[in-house]
Amino acid sequence: MRPAMLSDDLVHGRNLSREEALALVNCELGPLLRAAARRRDAAHGSIVSYSRKVFIPLTKLCRDVCHYCTFAHPPRKNERAYLSLDEVLAIARAGQAAGCKEALFTLGDQPELRYRSAADELLRLGHRTTLSYLAEAARVVHEQTGLLPHLNPGHLAPADVAALRGASVSQGLMLESASERLCQPGAPHYGSPDKHPRARLASIQAAGEQRVPFTSGILIGIGETRDERIDALLALRELNDRYGHIQEVIIQNFRPKAGTRMAHSPPPSLEDHLWTIAIARLLFAPSMNIQAPPNLSPGALSRLIDAGINDWGGVSPVTPDHVNPEAPWPALDALAHATNAAGKQLVERLAIYPAFARRAEKWVDPALRTSLLRRIDADGWPRSDEWSPGTRTRLPDCAAGLGAPAIGDELSAILARAQAGVALGEADIVRLFRCRGDEFAAVCAAADELRQASNGETVSYVVTRNINYTNICYFKCGFCAFSKGKMSENLRGRPYELSLAEVARRAREAWERGASEVCMQGGIHPRYSGATYIEICQAVKGAAPGIHVHAFSPLEVHQGA
Repeated sequence: MRPAMLSDDLVHGRNLSREEALALVNCELGPLLRAAARRRDAAHGSIVSYSRKVFIPLTKLCRDVCHYCTFAHPPRKNERAYLSLDEVLAIARAGQAAGCKEALFTLGDQPELRYRSAADELLRLGHRTTLSYLAEAARVVHEQTGLLPHLNPGHLAPADVAALRGASVSQGLMLESASERLCQPGAPHYGSPDKHPRARLASIQAAGEQRVPFTSGILIGIGETRDERIDALLALRELNDRYGHIQEVIIQNFRPKAGTRMAHSPPPSLEDHLWTIAIARLLFAPSMNIQAPPNLSPGALSRLIDAGINDWGGVSPVTPDHVNPEAPWPALDALAHATNAAGKQLVERLAIYPAFARRAEKWVDPALRTSLLRRIDADGWPRSDEWSPGTRTRLPDCAAGLGAPAIGDELSAILARAQAGVALGEADIVRLFRCRGDEFAAVCAAADELRQASNGETVSYVVTRNINYTNICYFKCGFCAFSKGKMSENLRGRPYELSLAEVARRAREAWERGASEVCMQGGIHPRYSGATYIEICQAVKGAAPGIHVHAFSPLEVHQGA
């Protein structure tokens, strides 16, 4: 496939086939990046997300010996194999104090199978396996700090996935590569049984079967070919097509580290990294979240955005990247400005992506579901403040941005139509409701301009009285004070139904005290008919002929009709 053949159906919907991807192995980079960026924009608009996390390295012992890794090491004298629960909580609380919402647990693969000291220490901790201790640590962190655990423990059997589901909102395992060639003698995964592609794909499949929101991806530059990268991404796509559980795909670039067998191996070039990101974007559905870690490509963040990413992954203001300790996280303010400079806006997410959070009944264990739902807005993004209707909390300054709003042509066109008095369609309105950050500030500014044009500086109000004629209702809306149920549980008080004389008295009293309106609200009483609602209005008008009657919800109108 020539770059010129990157057609609109690829940009907006159809996934790249294997044959088409292979035809792009040596293609010109510019057209490929532009197609990937357009495909990203079609689904994600101006948003580039990240998760504010704290990194908890539960153990750095591992039974594998990957040739590029500095995270894992053998047992050391006078050093415990595992963090204690007190140490875990100290890290988590530091993250909580810094505004983190994710607790990332990363650890070596099943070290008790290789090291007797690890097995002995687990027994002293009251556990037989690392994964059992991980589940306890994750639960304790969530219960005591409210942080949402994301678990990255390595290879998992189906029973392990199921056990950890009850302690986390998401799990992760990098496929890294689907090439068995990299497990042969002299290759980076030789001697690391948990890095065999079949084992890792089996774990990712088990996560799909257990309905676990899952993070995976590939590590590029460790000796694989571009063809092999494509095959690895297609293996992930096939599993996601079957289960729909992969919430993000990471394209991580290898960085050589001193003291490892691959210390002198060259890293992939930036162009190679960009090519792989773009191919991943075209292989997966436009809605897939494609991520590249920002600390591994300093100075090239705008290029990564140009290649089609829509997520930076977890970024910690508290803990280092223990897997890449030589690469510090960017400061969040700097990351926001770099993202803004590339024409995008940085938006915080949780460890579980919005599309999965919105369907928590399917994807999240009941033990964590309520905690998650309290932390998200209607779109599944984390609440940015504690304000809610009816509270006395100070109103947040929602419209504060980074300067000139970074809004695209689509939103600009919608705002222009609204300001010109053109009726907006449903898709336009949905788009406006999903604005946040700088886009939200732009919508507020446009609305304020319309308000000034329509009403100048006049803000009106009405003196009104609510008359609730009954709290008896045969609907069971859980949010309503009129809802059915035990009075002690629903706080609705005793059932009542006002007489027409009492309705008239309240209307007359309101008029005498200066009200110009009554607002009629009540439950949907099973005995009411259209005649009932007419009689209520007649009672009001008979008592106060000049008062305005604001009355009846669509449900009441429907019932009366």
